[in-house]
Amino acid sequence: MIDSLFAGLLLTSLLLATLWGGLALGHRLPASRSVRWLTVLAWLGAGGVWGLLVWQGARLAPLAGMAIQMIALLAWWRQLRPAGDRDWADDVAHLATGEVAGHRLILHHVRHFDWETRDRARVVWERREYDLRALASLDLFVSRWGRPGIAHVLLSFGFADERGESDDFLAFSVEVRRERREDFSEIGGFFKRYELAVIAADERDAVRLRSNVRGESVTLYRVMLGDRARRDLLMALVEEANRLEEQPRFYHTVTANCTTLVFGLMRQIIEGLPVDHRLLLSGLLPSYVHDHGGLVSGYGLAELRRLGDITERARAAHAAPDFSHRIREGVPGWSDEAPSRQKAGRGVPR
Repeated sequence: MIDSLFAGLLLTSLLLATLWGGLALGHRLPASRSVRWLTVLAWLGAGGVWGLLVWQGARLAPLAGMAIQMIALLAWWRQLRPAGDRDWADDVAHLATGEVAGHRLILHHVRHFDWETRDRARVVWERREYDLRALASLDLFVSRWGRPGIAHVLLSFGFADERGESDDFLAFSVEVRRERREDFSEIGGFFKRYELAVIAADERDAVRLRSNVRGESVTLYRVMLGDRARRDLLMALVEEANRLEEQPRFYHTVTANCTTLVFGLMRQIIEGLPVDHRLLLSGLLPSYVHDHGGLVSGYGLAELRRLGDITERARAAHAAPDFSHRIREGVPGWSDEAPSRQKAGRGVPR
């Protein structure tokens, strides 16, 4: 009985080690495709041999064999380091680096692409300055493409004009930093295949790319964050980009993505934010924020989602100079339809 249980655990461990090693080699081995696949097949074949030996009654030999393989693999795995000087794809060529001079936030590279297709755009990177005293709003954009629970999250900061109304919007996106002509793989994101990027972009670039060019469904939520916390979050994103410029990090599909990185920054600003399973799936982030008082009060989440669906408005306003204002028509927190409920929603998330 004990031997049978041990054999089952050993087989399970061998299977997991074999699968993990095969995926790691397949996604990260620096070799030609043919050499990489031959190496993966050799690794899988060795795992199959150890499993067959366990099935035949052996214990020590397969355990020792897989242990030696894993030690060698992990020694290679640990020496992999993220890079900051690759031939990056145009849309992630520059990070959102910047500095503060007095009340001015100076960003060295703000993306302002005019996208023609999902792979082609008029490439423009701009140096921009923002008056931090005019920082007036924060919005959460959630872009979905049909996979349950999976989405991309954007944060957009609004700066007020002389009338005190948000007039200029700056979007931040935590993304995979792909090399030129490199495809994205969600599985590859588990295996140190990509670096991490924090990108600053004009809202007309970041939002239209997803709603109008890629055909994704985009929802906007007004985030009711206090003035100090809103500014701290903006500065935390810029500081994170500065750190990544100096010390690159690997992207990770679960632990270092567009949701978990922002949540880590928010926990430094607002004490007591709890860890929640919804943080592992970006598409569930609005539910988490809503439950902790971060969205406009007086509305259920389903109603906020329905009223905040900007997909059709974004497509209709594609070339409009007031794109950012038109997509916010009727969105709770931006619409004039329920001023009392908007006022009640102001505050810092619990």
